[in-house]
Amino acid sequence: MTENRGIDVLLVEDDPGDVLMTREAFEDHKLTNRLSVVSDGVSAMSFLRKEGEFADAPTPDLVLLDLNLPRMDGREVLAELKADDRLRHIPVVVLTTSEAEEDVLRSYSLHANAYVTKPVDFDRFIDVVRQIDDFFVTVVRLPGH
Repeated sequence: MTENRGIDVLLVEDDPGDVLMTREAFEDHKLTNRLSVVSDGVSAMSFLRKEGEFADAPTPDLVLLDLNLPRMDGREVLAELKADDRLRHIPVVVLTTSEAEEDVLRSYSLHANAYVTKPVDFDRFIDVVRQIDDFFVTVVRLPGH
């Protein structure tokens, strides 16, 4: 296990309230992770591929992906990301309000690394984001770390 190493996290989320809560969870956390945010699937793929305004974007060590996104939904992002030889190694945690079994099954069949249903309660939401963060920073060995 490695301690106090920051990772780059890409949050793909269109709900400003969820973005704010996720930022708060990261800012209050003891580790120095860098959080980038995009609000739709098309921007997520541009960020991941370092296209246009995202040419200097960091390659994320982890993607937190909502399923219900404008322009290109999370399922499409997941499918494209995992089909791309340069990106497929990046772990993806689906973080969504959907509790539908079909979304869970489809996400895993598209090679999501985890599926987490967003808690509605603020404190529980913060706790879940911190647990995801802890797991991927202190327990899991990520490529390139």
